[in-house]
Amino acid sequence: MNLLLALGLSIGILAGLWAQVSSALALVTWVGFVAWASFYAAGGKKEGLLKAVASNLSGVLWGFVISLLLAAFGGMPLALGIAIAIGCFIMVIQANFKYLSFIPGAFAGCASYFGTGGDWKGAVIALIAGAVLGYLSEVIGVALSNLHKKTTDTVFCKYFLQKVAS
Repeated sequence: MNLLLALGLSIGILAGLWAQVSSALALVTWVGFVAWASFYAAGGKKEGLLKAVASNLSGVLWGFVISLLLAAFGGMPLALGIAIAIGCFIMVIQANFKYLSFIPGAFAGCASYFGTGGDWKGAVIALIAGAVLGYLSEVIGVALSNLHKKTTDTVFCKYFLQKVAS
């Protein structure tokens, strides 16, 4: 089976399950999809999983810090711009660390924090779940693709050996 077809099947099935389960458990469904996309954008595999989770969660942290800075600056003119500038600077600079090097993941995590209205617990749970689902979808997709390939190769080898023997 073509890898994209296999990935499409595994992602489609897991995405449908995620939508049902997350809705039933009152989890933030869309944030899970943000993390799922971060997993693939970070390169997939275990490395992509680690980078997506670390960078997404750091973004939630920096979103929280931006909120604290905004509160500390009070009604000061330009408070929003200054707080965001500091948070964004840090999200880029942290890329010096291996597992925080996926800069878009930090911004996605920060946006998820603000998109949930500051529900950091909901954002964290959905970000972790989405990244794990991304990893599972890749593992299942690759396995389906390889399984089909092995089956096809075996059938072809048997056919070829029968033709050679006769």
